[in-house]
Amino acid sequence: MPYIPHSEADRQAMLEAIGARSIEELFKDVPEGVRFPALKLPPAASEMEIRWELEALAGANFTVADGPCFLGAGAYHHFVPAVVDAVLRRGEFYTAYTPYQPEVSQGTLQAIWEYQSMICELTGMEVSNASHYDGATATAEAVITAINVQRKRRKVVISPRVHPEYRAVVRTYTQGMGLEITGDERLDADLPQVLAHLDGETACLIVQSPNFFGQIEELSAAAEAAHAQKALLVVVSDPIALGLLKPPGAFGADIVVGEGQGLGVGLNYGGPYLGFFATRMEHVRKMAGRLVGQTVDVEGKRGFVLTLSAREQHIRRDKATSNICTNQGLVALAAAVYMAALGRCGMRQVAGLCYHRAHYAADQIDGLDGYAVLRDRPFFTEFVVRCPRPVAEINEELLDGWGIIGGYDLGRDYPHLRDHMLLCVTEMNPREEIDMLVEALEEVSA
Repeated sequence: MPYIPHSEADRQAMLEAIGARSIEELFKDVPEGVRFPALKLPPAASEMEIRWELEALAGANFTVADGPCFLGAGAYHHFVPAVVDAVLRRGEFYTAYTPYQPEVSQGTLQAIWEYQSMICELTGMEVSNASHYDGATATAEAVITAINVQRKRRKVVISPRVHPEYRAVVRTYTQGMGLEITGDERLDADLPQVLAHLDGETACLIVQSPNFFGQIEELSAAAEAAHAQKALLVVVSDPIALGLLKPPGAFGADIVVGEGQGLGVGLNYGGPYLGFFATRMEHVRKMAGRLVGQTVDVEGKRGFVLTLSAREQHIRRDKATSNICTNQGLVALAAAVYMAALGRCGMRQVAGLCYHRAHYAADQIDGLDGYAVLRDRPFFTEFVVRCPRPVAEINEELLDGWGIIGGYDLGRDYPHLRDHMLLCVTEMNPREEIDMLVEALEEVSA
């Protein structure tokens, strides 16, 4: 719809309503030097010209997105069933806001409750909240939860194999809290070296499995070491991998978090996403975020309500566990629809496709001259490849010459892995695309 500016009569009516005689009087408290600054704006364009420009920009996006994608590193190209968008676009969900009034929000509340229930099933935990902004903020909220549980402890041990952006967000979230965050100073440290940092002052240990390199970590050892020091174990996990792998709760994890983007959300050029957060019932009052519970009304009928709301930002804000915690409900709904549509067997099938296609790709690439796949431990859908040339150069040639989006340059975050690429293969990469990638890698290394 075209922008229709206010008329002079509109402006005068508004000024009279607030008791000002002119625009100048309205802004008289603003210093004169900055009151009406000259704006360096391009000449005005018509609606038609603006539309042409936006269509050109959108076309550039679609050109890149249409090519085979082997980039993961925290955001993954998974199939989104049509039923997800069909449900999301229903008006009663599309326009819904935070369900403060349960008597008129039963549909939204039930959808969130179903999401929470399925996240608990997936992670092997006892209680889940209604999600956070993304996996990184969910990890940071897990640290704050652990500090609130272990009030006298101020040390956090985090593995360097946790996503580097997650580690950075943890440090940003907790700055000024007087915490000691350790364990990731040596970026080439393995799990036993990280566990050596645990002591009686540790509030929590954070590990990721599959880790940032796609490798499956030994969670039993991590849980045993953390609990020996009475610290909580926080596990960052991939929800698609949990369709195939044993859930972290079965290993003794105390909090399980992660990025839920793969659950029917789509890449969306970077967001919005959702971070899932699940824990044990004993920690529920220390858990941040919105929580929906199931109850019965005065007539004995099943109903849904926001529960333990004293933690939330809309009540007793000064005593809230977190005042920045609740994710957009529409994204959590997408994850709920995805999990419900696929079911237990469907989730396992998707995870199995990712696993087998990734291992087929790794086998083919490992046979190329100049390339070597790191196979020091099992991996799920991502794997590390040592390349014969700088990764940035290889990726540029893959995109320009083949229309392929290559892997992540690990040298950006791990100096000891310079010329190493993190490749991701999902169910969206058929064998033909994998063979094309192998052929392209062979050509660009020549």
